[in-house]
Amino acid sequence: MFPTTIAGSLPKPAWLAETHKLWPTWKAEGDALAQAKRDATLLWLKEQEDAGVDIVTDGEQSRQHFVHGFLEAVEGIDFEHKVRMGIRNNRYDAMVPQVVGPLRLTGRVHATEAQLMRSHTTKKIKFTLPGPMTIVDTVADAHYGSRETLAMAFAELLNQEARALQADGVDVIQFDEPAYNVFMEHVPTWGIASLHRAIEGLTCTTGVHICYGYGIQANKDWKTSLGDRWTQYEAIFPALAASRIDQVSLEVANSRIPDDVLGLLKGKDVLIGVIDVANDAVETPEQVAETIGRAMRYVPADRIVPCTNCGMAPMDRGIAAAKLRALVEGARLARERAA
Repeated sequence: MFPTTIAGSLPKPAWLAETHKLWPTWKAEGDALAQAKRDATLLWLKEQEDAGVDIVTDGEQSRQHFVHGFLEAVEGIDFEHKVRMGIRNNRYDAMVPQVVGPLRLTGRVHATEAQLMRSHTTKKIKFTLPGPMTIVDTVADAHYGSRETLAMAFAELLNQEARALQADGVDVIQFDEPAYNVFMEHVPTWGIASLHRAIEGLTCTTGVHICYGYGIQANKDWKTSLGDRWTQYEAIFPALAASRIDQVSLEVANSRIPDDVLGLLKGKDVLIGVIDVANDAVETPEQVAETIGRAMRYVPADRIVPCTNCGMAPMDRGIAAAKLRALVEGARLARERAA
């Protein structure tokens, strides 16, 4: 009961990249960088194991950014001539690459990380990929002419890599879709359709992560504009409950999401965010157990997977490690109370 996992990313060590940044500059290049990425992945794998996390990830140590880490292996994207664009409904002003031709993978994207994890742990491993809608919202389209068509094109490539990751021994493949909380009207249509294309043919566990974003100032400011009742999940959960996805990962800790909204995800495993990634205060086991207890009023206990609200990439490394321990200790306390 209550197996633990994280949303995906973890802070990069200072010897690998700049710290406390979502898009850090690497500290090495070439073979030295490849070795540093490998070392950082193994370091965080050990940290997760030591904390007692049940389903571990690579911490996204080999990616500068959760979306662009995938795009770097895609042909048809022009990184040289970026354009300025508002993303997530203009929450961020960013310079983004352009889609300028038919999309095609140039080869495997994450084989090194997945195979490294599989050969160094006996625990279940989870691998994260950006979801189609979120990718579409993070690039400028100068070729396809339709967000829906572009999403399906990216979903095809994601499916190719997801099938290969499954063959590498990955147990859980999660697609990160923060854009679902912004473009709710499109989730029941091309949002779910492109997600279904991305998971086609997979027999491993599949999930989608939908949060309110990393703990950066732009996201904190956006949250303050949402009022006392955050209704984004309420608008999209019925469609997700009817989808073929196995798991839904969401933000709960220190949020204004009505607890009863969790009941809209009937039939799904629910990754309950019990760790706030926008706050450096380390949760107590009691706080984590209390959040799990609230969720149990609406989600069957055997469907609950305690998790972090979102990735922890911009956080202090020591705080992130402490939050991992709090996650596990809180789940253990909740397990004892539910026994």
